[in-house]
Amino acid sequence: MVFKRRDRLPFLQRLRESVLPRTGWLRAVKYIGLRIKRLPDTPHRIALGLAIGMMVSFTPFFGLHMLLGIIVARLFRANGLAGFLGTFFGNPLTFPFIVGMSFGLGRWITGAEGEALTTAKVHESFYQAFQGLKATVKSWFGFGHSEIEKMAGFWHEIFWPYLLGGILAGPVFGLLTYFLARPMIQAYQNHRRKKLMAKIRKQAASDRAEG
Repeated sequence: MVFKRRDRLPFLQRLRESVLPRTGWLRAVKYIGLRIKRLPDTPHRIALGLAIGMMVSFTPFFGLHMLLGIIVARLFRANGLAGFLGTFFGNPLTFPFIVGMSFGLGRWITGAEGEALTTAKVHESFYQAFQGLKATVKSWFGFGHSEIEKMAGFWHEIFWPYLLGGILAGPVFGLLTYFLARPMIQAYQNHRRKKLMAKIRKQAASDRAEG
């Protein structure tokens, strides 16, 4: 398969590079930008896919953003790969802003009060909720005791405000992404089409001269 590594990296190394790419985030961003520009689709469908990927990044469904980006993009007849690539807007560099925006807006709307939560505390809350869910499922089969209370607190204090804020903030940045990306993709495709036509005309002229 093209671009596939022959020597598959160990899981821990792949996980580390997903957070801290070996080539650096700047080169990773440039590579993603190049892939976006070369997608074989209309500017509208590509830009819409990117916008959907951006919106999905504002939701609290960590670990599912990429899959959701593809699924939602296809539901709205956008480019699925663009939806996937659009979720890369949510990364370790931008998540502090995304979490702060979504969670802060959601807590303000719901009237929640208390100490402001950092990105690290939100991640810890997600981890504790997962542990509570795992313990509860195991208790159904007679192993240990239920810890469903962790899920209840997590839902009211973290997940619901985060989801509500993300649903409201995500479309704003999604629209911004769409209206910025579409003319850029259109300009790139026009430029690439002109270069291709010029190359074809040059080859045709060369063939006529040889004939």
